[in-house]
Amino acid sequence: MRAWQVGAMVLALGAVEAPAMAEVLRVGPGRPIPTIAEAARRAREGDSVLIAPGHYAECAVWRAARLHIAADGPGEVEVTGAVCQGKALFVVAGTDVTIEGLTFRGATNDAGNGAGIRAEGTALTIRRSRFLGNQNGILTASNIPGGTLTIEDSTFIGNGALVQECAHGLYAGRLALVSIRRSLFEDTRICHHVKSRALRTEIHDSRIIDGPRGRSSYLLDIPNGGGLLLAGSELSKGPQTGNRSAAVVIGAEGASNPGAPIEVTGNRMTNLLGQTTVFVRNRTTTPAVLSRNALAGPLVALEGPGRVAP
Repeated sequence: MRAWQVGAMVLALGAVEAPAMAEVLRVGPGRPIPTIAEAARRAREGDSVLIAPGHYAECAVWRAARLHIAADGPGEVEVTGAVCQGKALFVVAGTDVTIEGLTFRGATNDAGNGAGIRAEGTALTIRRSRFLGNQNGILTASNIPGGTLTIEDSTFIGNGALVQECAHGLYAGRLALVSIRRSLFEDTRICHHVKSRALRTEIHDSRIIDGPRGRSSYLLDIPNGGGLLLAGSELSKGPQTGNRSAAVVIGAEGASNPGAPIEVTGNRMTNLLGQTTVFVRNRTTTPAVLSRNALAGPLVALEGPGRVAP
């Protein structure tokens, strides 16, 4: 084979092996890709998926990594309808996926744990999204070693169910970190607003409130212990709550996670029950530190190991 032929072959092989360039997939009526499900089938690593405002009665399974899936333009992008794989409106299996500006409404399945989003990849970020009237707002896989779930500027209203099992506003399995910032959980119909089995859970500048109709059990359930930072947030136990004993509970199912700092600071907790309840119940052996929290209504600040600072 002559030298120029070898060179041409090397160049050809390099072209075959080079990764494809990321694309922008535009989705919606009159756009190149008419449905979200088709966009999910076409999406490749690093692509951006921009969805036109509208009502989408469909579901999608996202397998590619490093996707950015977002609403495109003014107006609401609402996803509703039958769930995919019996799980969720969006099943996110790819790692390092970001979802922005979407609304997920009315997800159900026969088991009672249909979710707006089912998170199965290693890292998922949710921004400026809404979860309305689903059985689970977000549900993660039970165990994602090193996994992270980040939620920012998002709203969870009227989620929760109790059919074959309990479903929540947010239910996170054993991840490395769940981080929630500037988000609202309100009027959860039953079970918990937030349940996290993560090794560490951080909630900043958020609102977790029952409202006059919410029948949630706990506002925040950290059933296996681990690290917790609850800071700068508003919490409220409402008159219709399904569990009057406590608002924030740590280690209720056994402290199987490694011990890590538990800090509850700068929050406002309101009890509207008309009877005493516990703000933080700590069933682990790791001392909880409560500081600078404003308590309104009949409340016991801390039950279990720890201390309450001014």
